[in-house]
Amino acid sequence: MPNPLSLPSYGGQAVIEGVMMRGSKSCAIAMRAPDKKIVVHEEPLGGIYKSKLVKIPFLRGLVMLWDALGLGIRALTLSANTQTGEDEKIEGPMLYITLAVSLSIGVGLFFLLPAALGQLTERFLGWNPWWSNLIEGIIRLLLLVGYIWAVGFMPDIRRVFAYHGAEHKTINAFEAGAELTPETVAKYPLEHTRCGTAFLLTLMLLSVVLFSLFGPLPMVWRLVSRVVMLPVLAGLAYEYIRWTASHLHWAVVRFIVKPNLALQRLTTREPSLDMLEVSIAAFNSMRAQEEHLRAQEEHLRAQEINT
Repeated sequence: MPNPLSLPSYGGQAVIEGVMMRGSKSCAIAMRAPDKKIVVHEEPLGGIYKSKLVKIPFLRGLVMLWDALGLGIRALTLSANTQTGEDEKIEGPMLYITLAVSLSIGVGLFFLLPAALGQLTERFLGWNPWWSNLIEGIIRLLLLVGYIWAVGFMPDIRRVFAYHGAEHKTINAFEAGAELTPETVAKYPLEHTRCGTAFLLTLMLLSVVLFSLFGPLPMVWRLVSRVVMLPVLAGLAYEYIRWTASHLHWAVVRFIVKPNLALQRLTTREPSLDMLEVSIAAFNSMRAQEEHLRAQEEHLRAQEINT
C-alpha cells in the first residue's frame, strides 16, 4: 500500500450521469451518454492553479474554492449538454453571472436568513445576544442538513449522489493502491475526508464559533459581518480539511472527522458497477493527461537548459 502522505491530492465532483476528476494540472469529465457509451472530456486547468497564491495558507482555500465553483459549473453544463445533445458553453461574463447568482442564493439562504432569525430572537424574545448567535448557528446547520436531506429524495439527484459515491470509492481505491476495476473499487468506502460536504459542515461549525465572538450587533452590521467574514471561514475550513486529511494516521484526527464522514451519508449513494466504470474512466483520463502535461513541462525545461 502506498504512503497516503506521499500521494497527490486528487479531487472530483459528481455531474449529471458522470464524474469530474481533477488533478494538479488537468481535469477529466467522463459521462454516460444516452447511447450508453462513455464520453470523456479533458482540459488543462487554468493558470490560477499555477499561481503562487495556491501555496499561501488560508488564501489558497479561497482561490481553489472560486476556481472549483467555475470548473464545477462548466462540468455540470457539459454533462447536461451530453444528455440533450446540445453544444453550449458557459464562459466569460455568463459564467461569472451564473456564479454570482448561485453564490448570492447560497449566502442568502444559509447565512443571511439564519442571521436575521437569530436577531429576531434577540429583539422580540429578549434573549441574550450570545444565545441568539448560538440559535443562528443551529438554524444554519439545520438548514444545511435539511436541504441536503430533502433534495436527496429527487430521483435525478439520487443518481448524482450515486456518482458522488463512485467518485469517492475510486479515489479511496487509488489511495489504497488497489486495482481500478469496478468490482474492486466497489469494495471501498463511500466517504472521503476531502469531500466538499465535509468542507461545508466544517464551515458551518466554524461559523458558530466565530460569530459567537462578535457579541451583540445591530441587524445591518450583523448581516454585513456574515458576508464579510465568509472568506475567512472558507479559508479556515479549507486548511482544517487539508490538515485532517493528511493526519488520518492519528487516532484523534480519525475521531474528530467522524461528523464530516457521517454527513456524507446524505450526499452519497451506493453506485452501480456501470457508474464505477464511468468514474474510473474519468480518473484514468485525468491521470494520463497529468502525465502528458508533466512530460511536456520537463521537455520544455530541458530545452531551456540546453539553449
